[in-house]
Amino acid sequence: TPDLIQKIKKKMISAANKQNYEKAAVLRDKMFALEQVIEKQVAVTNDFKDRDAIGIAGSHEQSMITVLFVRSGFLLGTRHFNFSEIMSTQEEMIEAFIRQYYEKVPFVPREILIPTQLENISLLEELLSSIRGGKVSILGPKKGEKLRLVKLASQNAENRLKEVRASAATDMEIFIQLKNRLKMDKLPQRIECFDISSISGTEAVAGMVVFEKGKPKKSLFRKYRIKSVDAKDDYSCMAEVLKRRYGNGEKSRPYPDILMVDGGKGQLNIAVSVIESLKLEQTFQIIGIAKKNESKGETQDKIYKPGQVNPVNMGRGGEPLFLLQRIRDKSHEFAISFHRQRRGKRFIRSALDSIPGVGKKRKATLLKHFKSIKKIRADPKPIVCHLFFGH
Repeated sequence: TPDLIQKIKKKMISAANKQNYEKAAVLRDKMFALEQVIEKQVAVTNDFKDRDAIGIAGSHEQSMITVLFVRSGFLLGTRHFNFSEIMSTQEEMIEAFIRQYYEKVPFVPREILIPTQLENISLLEELLSSIRGGKVSILGPKKGEKLRLVKLASQNAENRLKEVRASAATDMEIFIQLKNRLKMDKLPQRIECFDISSISGTEAVAGMVVFEKGKPKKSLFRKYRIKSVDAKDDYSCMAEVLKRRYGNGEKSRPYPDILMVDGGKGQLNIAVSVIESLKLEQTFQIIGIAKKNESKGETQDKIYKPGQVNPVNMGRGGEPLFLLQRIRDKSHEFAISFHRQRRGKRFIRSALDSIPGVGKKRKATLLKHFKSIKKIRADPKPIVCHLFFGH
């Protein structure tokens, strides 16, 4: 908007006057980018005011709320919100959304357009006015360009909801296909995958990733340092990690629908042995995934099930196999990342051990202060200062 451009311009000039030319250049680029965006926008109101238009579509089970951002009369953008809170009416949904959304955003416009009337509108206006630091009006227009904006927002919400539902239907079809290919009794909605990472048996680690309904649940990802076995033996490493994950009785719940190990038949046999020892073989499906061997003319990765010599027929170029490959790749990436982190810390320890006068306590302080060996190599002066002066 013109006001925003002027604010950025003032900051740019101020930065230049202070000889902070790098910051001034960044602000200049922002200003030019915003000007180009505005040039491409279509004017949707004649009064050139700032306002948001809110639209809603769906039912109390699943709703989509769309916000159109109108700044100085120009439509600058759109955001969609999948609203799944169980509420009886659209009025309750919109009121709840307004309370939650505008408490978090950095800018509250002077006017908010909604598709319905609200009982507590004066309280909401008071809340938003206090957040904005100026008067905010919430209107349910009945005619004119404001009503047109609300209808446009609602139509956008309807279209987005259709896309989300279509995508969910497609995802469900993938799980149905995967269930059928693996001959499972239920849909595999939670999949856990393990991968071992080490170099010449040093700093062996494992990574576990969790996917629910085809999406990674990063809060459930787990890293494992191999503790009690020969780190050069990937099979022993896998056995240790699986026992740690599934060997704690009820504390190990929830269990996955599919346990997948990266490494093919060998790792699959280890997984089966561990899970059978824990009496969990009837609890979830175990599979192994192995990369294709192009020298043998193989054209796609292989999925193995316990007790079967040949890989499962996953179909050519099918989505179920793509899903399993994506999960395997994520577990591999996760394990390697953790291994590099561990190896880097070990290297730093080795480097610090060679410095005379650095004891256990001071080494711990340095390790906490310096995150990367690259920083140490780049300039040793900060280390000297930290060693002798504490900063």
